[in-house]
Order: sequence, then structure tokens, then C-alpha cells
Amino acid sequence: MTDSFLDNVNTVLGSKRLSELGKTLTHEHLALDFRKFYIPPPKHLKHFPESSLSLQDVGYVWQYPYSSLYNLEFYDGDAAKAVYKDVELFKEAGGGTIVENSSHGLKRDISLMKNVSRSMEVNVIAGTGYYVASTQDASTLNTTKEEMYNLMCKELEEGCVECPDVKAGFIGEVGSTWPIEDFEKRAICATAEVQAQLRCSVSFHPGRNASAPMEIMRIYQEAGGDASRAIMSHVDRTLIKKEQLMEFADATKCYIQFDLFGSECSFYQLNPLIDWLSDAKRIKRIALLKEEKKLDRVLMSHDIHTKHRLIHFGGHGYSHIANNIVPIMLKRNFTTEEIKLITVENPKRWFTRN
Repeated sequence: MTDSFLDNVNTVLGSKRLSELGKTLTHEHLALDFRKFYIPPPKHLKHFPESSLSLQDVGYVWQYPYSSLYNLEFYDGDAAKAVYKDVELFKEAGGGTIVENSSHGLKRDISLMKNVSRSMEVNVIAGTGYYVASTQDASTLNTTKEEMYNLMCKELEEGCVECPDVKAGFIGEVGSTWPIEDFEKRAICATAEVQAQLRCSVSFHPGRNASAPMEIMRIYQEAGGDASRAIMSHVDRTLIKKEQLMEFADATKCYIQFDLFGSECSFYQLNPLIDWLSDAKRIKRIALLKEEKKLDRVLMSHDIHTKHRLIHFGGHGYSHIANNIVPIMLKRNFTTEEIKLITVENPKRWFTRN
């Protein structure tokens, strides 16, 4: 990025020194449209709340979050009000920066990012790149690798398409399904070429199969991408078995991100064949990586992308890791230095262009 120093990153309110980021959530959303992933509720639930979310609905929606269109409309006025309050609580809990992973296909809202950042005095970093093929319109699906490359470079160096005064600070989340579709392979390759050119940071969303993370990294690295500048998101719903996680950690040098903290329902509606990890098991997986001297590659976040995970709607909010998870980790033999490594130093190093 030609007009930034190597120790700076572009936020939605301008360039910031990495030393000013503080405690950072590396995978969150402030607004997006997730209706493409709607799943009809089970037939036996005849009164499932699809158009509201109140106290009497929370139990149903926590079990079947993708069966409520209202829950998936994470872009309306109700969601925005709740997001403002949650970011305020994140700030009160010592939070400094939110990395907003809404890429093309998810209908990011950069104006909201700016307003939240300015009013709550929290850094917000916008992403560029492309989400999964199913979220794209017909014209975007035909986008060439060169066109993807040009758009990402422009948004990183000049300004975002819908908000030219804001530069993206990283590429992500770069989404793919399983098997990886041709559009998604082009997006991964274009991402690698931009990363090699600009030395920027990258965040990947893998398909819901244990083979997906390694395949993404293979495509990315063969196209010239630097693994040490990349995050593999959602390992806590993809690499469920310890052996899978450690094999991936040994085979690649990317950051390993546990970003579903706060999601405690073992039933994963988007892939019912797996048992989702609890927060306690997420902490144990991180402890395992600590034992293997890989803590310098671990990141933590919540990936909040539906209303029901916001405090106003009965959820945990962006402050959950700071308020609830860190105290548990301190009781489980993590030191304050190790927690700072995960929440402050690792995100800062991910953004460092060297």
C-alpha cells in the first residue's frame, strides 16, 4: 500500500499505527445479509418465530438460527441499534479494534462501520475480496481473475467501490464451499496475487469439510500467496478432531482462528453431521496448540453475523471473550502475557507488512 508506512493499517477512519490497535477481534461483522443461508424450520415446530425475536423465542432460535429470516437480516435498524450498544460494551471491556470481515457478496455496510467507529471510538477495519459463490449475482459469477485482482487492489490502495474515501485494510473473508467452486478458486488465486504484490493480510472462510482448509492453502500458496500472512477462519467448526487440527497446524504456517466463541449449541444447523465445539473445548484446543509451541499463530473472535448473538437479543455480544473467556483461560493456566499474545500481538503481527 503505497501511501502507508509498514507499521500502519487502513481503518475506516484513516490510517492507524499498529501499536494503536489494542485488543483486537479479527473476525466479526457489524452488518451483512445472510438470508441466502435460510433453512426452513423443522416441521414439528409449528409456531417457529420467523419474523421476530423475543425472550420466548430465544430457545428456538439458538437451536435453529438459520430458520428465522428476521435473525438473518443482520442489516436492519434493529440490528444496527443492538450493534452500537454491543460495540460500546466491547470498548468498556478494553476492546480496541474490530476487523469487519464482510466481503463482496455479503453486502457490507461501510457507512455503518464509519459511524460505529467514530461514535464508539473503536477502530474498525474493512475487508475486500469475495465471499462464496452462492452469495454472488449472475454477473459477478463471471468475474475474471484479473477483474478480481483489479478490484481488490483498488479497494486496498485507492478506496472502496461504494465508499471511495475508505480503503480496505485486508482481504477477507475470502469464502469457499466444498467442493471449491471455480469462482471461488479464481478468488483465492486473485487474492494470492494481490497479497504477493501488496504484502497485505488475508482471511479465509473454508467450506464445511475437514479437507477444505488444506486445499485452500494449497491453491493460495501455489498462486504465490504468503501463508504467514493468512488466517484460516472457523477451525472450530471445520477441524473438529484434535488430529485434524494438529495436522493442519503442522503442515502450514497460517494463523489458526477460533472465531465462534459464544456459540454453545452442539447442533450445527449448516452441517448437522458434526458436533460443534463448546467454548470449553475451544479453550482446550488452544491449550493444545500452546503445548505444541504454536500459540503465536492463534487468534480468537466470535464471528457475530446474526441478531440472536447480540446482547439485546439474548446473546453474548462482542465483549464475550473479554468478559467471559479470558477469565476462564486465566484459571486454566494461561498467563496474562499469553492472552495478550493472542488478543493484541498476533493480530498486530498479522497486519504487519514486512
